[in-house]
Amino acid sequence: MFFSRASALLGLSLALVGLAGSASGASSGSAWTRFGYDAARSGSGPAATGITAANVGGLRLTQVQLGGTADSSPVYAGGLFVVTTSYGRTIAVDAATARIRWRFTPPGYSSWAGTAQITNSSPLIDGGSVYAAAPNGRIYKLDLRTGRQVWSVAITRLPGREKIGTPLNLSRGLVLATTGGYYGDAPPYQGHVAAIDAASGRLVHVWNALCSDQLSLLDPSSCRQNGAAIWARAGVVVEPGSGKLLVATGNGNWNGSTNWGDSVLELSPDASRLLQNWTPANQHQLNKSDSDLGSTAPALLGSGLAVQGGKDSLLRLLSLRRLNGTPAAGARTGGELQRIATPGGHGLFSAPAVWHDGGRTWLFVADFAVAGGYVLSGGRLRLVWSQNFPGTSPVVAGGLLYVYDPDGGGLRVLRPTTGALVATLPAGSGHWNSPIVIDGRIALPEGDANKHRLTGVLDIWR
Repeated sequence: MFFSRASALLGLSLALVGLAGSASGASSGSAWTRFGYDAARSGSGPAATGITAANVGGLRLTQVQLGGTADSSPVYAGGLFVVTTSYGRTIAVDAATARIRWRFTPPGYSSWAGTAQITNSSPLIDGGSVYAAAPNGRIYKLDLRTGRQVWSVAITRLPGREKIGTPLNLSRGLVLATTGGYYGDAPPYQGHVAAIDAASGRLVHVWNALCSDQLSLLDPSSCRQNGAAIWARAGVVVEPGSGKLLVATGNGNWNGSTNWGDSVLELSPDASRLLQNWTPANQHQLNKSDSDLGSTAPALLGSGLAVQGGKDSLLRLLSLRRLNGTPAAGARTGGELQRIATPGGHGLFSAPAVWHDGGRTWLFVADFAVAGGYVLSGGRLRLVWSQNFPGTSPVVAGGLLYVYDPDGGGLRVLRPTTGALVATLPAGSGHWNSPIVIDGRIALPEGDANKHRLTGVLDIWR
């Protein structure tokens, strides 16, 4: 089931295990319950993790064989790491023993396993429940202790065309999920946001990015437009306080009334209404050139500001009070406060991390070639440092910045304010995988869902 590569620093490893919890699986009570750590998808985790610059290089690695590829991020609570594989198996791993506690396989698994019908969604933990997606277009509620199914609900009428690719989120008792298209963008499909009652599994509201005047779950062939996928790694971002929802859409028609391709969209907390939009002035060109704005989602900086990236290698600073220069949605483009290049000048396919430290707001971004740190000052972003390696979605935890190189360069650990390299932990290649750091452990899945394999590993350092 698993194998270990022991560190030469055995004494340090034993000390870390003591910090992290006993062999019985007990934990300190900390949790990392969703992608990005919080509902705002900040990517900024706990201030203390038991892992420091002094001991991170001596962590011991255990690899857990999952029987599937988890091309996403794990979550953690109650001493369990939980992952969802690309074919919808959700697996709980005991953090202390690195043994699989339970495995849930959705009905119909064998009919799509090994095909291009996949999911890249990260699960969600709330209390004693796990919420997970599967390639059959359904969201499942499972018991955290046993993996037993509580309910399931479909959020697409055509799972062979509409993909659940983004991590699940939770706000005000609603599980939030989105849909997009599979690799190759074969129609018909539309991006939409589904809000599900967490207690009952009832589909409360659906908001469609195309044919948005239709307020129910679309049969994709019933809408004349295709695209506007909501596929960014962060999925639905929840604004603190107001509970309003933010998503970014990919290529698709835009008319400022019912079709909202290549836009940042603010929805009501229950996903029933569109409140605001920001649409770049060159939306038509982005759509025509396959330069999705929605390859990443808005990152919340605080003070009413957000950052939106895209395939066109730009970061845009936006005002959440007046996204398009007005406080309402409509047929108006532009209105950004600033445009600045991504750190490596490449399209952005990862979720930035936001870190508040010493009165300063930091934004960490990794693209296909370079990772970089920006500071917000005077209402403007300024690049402070960059490092020449690619990365997936970075996270900050315990005062350290973690950036996974999916090309096999390992998991790099940096000092957030300077980008100085502290350590590189060995890790194989991947795709959109990203780590979590909690209770004296780091967990990172390896592998690429687009290779359609039925194997994969979860790396656990401790």
